[in-house]
Amino acid sequence: MQAMLVTDLYDQYLIDEKELITEEELCFEGWIKTNRDNGSIGFIELTDGTCFKTLQLVYNKENLTDYDTVAKYLTGCGIKAIGKLVLTPDAKQPFELQCTAIELLAPCDETYPLQKKRHSLEYLREIPHLRVRTNTFQAVMRIRSVLSMAIHEFYQSQGFVYVHAPIITANDAEGAGEAFIVTTRDDGNYKEDFFGKKTCLTVSGQLHVEAYALAFRDTYTFGPTFRAEPSNTPRHGSEFWMIEPEIAFADLDDNMELIEDMVRYCIQYVLERCPQEMEFCNEFIQKGIIDRLQAVVDSDFKRMTYTEAISILEKAKEDGVEFEYPVYWGCDLQSEHERYICEKVINGPVFLTNYPKEIKAFYMRLDDDGKTVAACDLLVPGIGELVGGSQREERYDELLKRMEDMHIPVEGMEWYLELRKYGGVKHSGFGLGFERFLMYITGVANIRDVLPYPRTPNNCMF
Repeated sequence: MQAMLVTDLYDQYLIDEKELITEEELCFEGWIKTNRDNGSIGFIELTDGTCFKTLQLVYNKENLTDYDTVAKYLTGCGIKAIGKLVLTPDAKQPFELQCTAIELLAPCDETYPLQKKRHSLEYLREIPHLRVRTNTFQAVMRIRSVLSMAIHEFYQSQGFVYVHAPIITANDAEGAGEAFIVTTRDDGNYKEDFFGKKTCLTVSGQLHVEAYALAFRDTYTFGPTFRAEPSNTPRHGSEFWMIEPEIAFADLDDNMELIEDMVRYCIQYVLERCPQEMEFCNEFIQKGIIDRLQAVVDSDFKRMTYTEAISILEKAKEDGVEFEYPVYWGCDLQSEHERYICEKVINGPVFLTNYPKEIKAFYMRLDDDGKTVAACDLLVPGIGELVGGSQREERYDELLKRMEDMHIPVEGMEWYLELRKYGGVKHSGFGLGFERFLMYITGVANIRDVLPYPRTPNNCMF
């Protein structure tokens, strides 16, 4: 007898519940989440991994000759269950399987660490190979999968070309020097190394994707990036994923329109396709998160210059608002400043634009005032900055001067400069940390809990 999937059962129930009830026996395979009995009747909560909901199995001594054996099956055991489906509209679940046979497919040792109780996220980080079996990580990781598909569907539906940016590179896109070195040597003699030069794991695919945008017009990369920052905060990971589109013949306004469209699309995509998982997040991770996300989808994304934001923040300080970090023109805005702007002033998402050139990357286009660059950050309630982007500097001489002013070595970057010599039209792009986006959508507070196997300082399990 071929096993049926639990997700198909729930799908059919939504279409026509009466069609489910037949004289035929159904078969299911999965794992025990809980097993309880009172001596004559028992209940198993079964999950097969195909959906967030579980299937309740009911077994009793009249129908099961090996009742006492089944009653001893432990949480985590893999089983096959055969029985007839019965509607239970007055119970917590819409139906249950009245079992005529339950077969043990895989035993589970009594040392299994996931028993029927609440486990702290800190404890679960110690067992990342098992934590995905809990409700929290079932919800978060399924949303991660769906959000990944949302990204691809959004860009593919608009004709973007997906570029696999290299993971090993000779360029540090940000010029920060916080990269993991790729080497086969322990003497630092990179000329004799595998690639004949110093190479590192990528911190961003942006520079490489810019080259493709100047051939395909609209491109994006979505892949792993690496930062060697010795930072142990809830928002920093040493390995994470980045979404980085680049669009040619596009200025900063075009860039912001793309960001807004993408954020709206992806949030709505998840809300529609993960209703059970999002309800769990709404109840157990962050109360009210569904309403907050829907409010973003329904909001107008406002726009404000960095200079205007500084004036508002300075006025707030004069009126008695206390900030931990100082506010002045030229400061790098902190999360508290960003959240004040979008939560107290705008009460919704807002783009901040035209930042001082000193606090932004070398590749951002210099504005006519010579002081600011055509950059934008999308701020959203709850976290502050979600997306950062800019119009890229397409003028060869201006880009070269910026690199010199910021002490970015030209050697090894000649190819990037050449893009400006050979048909380098205006173009724009942005970067969105996938895990940050996932944290925002689920309400999870620590990046370690949205990564399948987190890599952070002093932590590389498995």
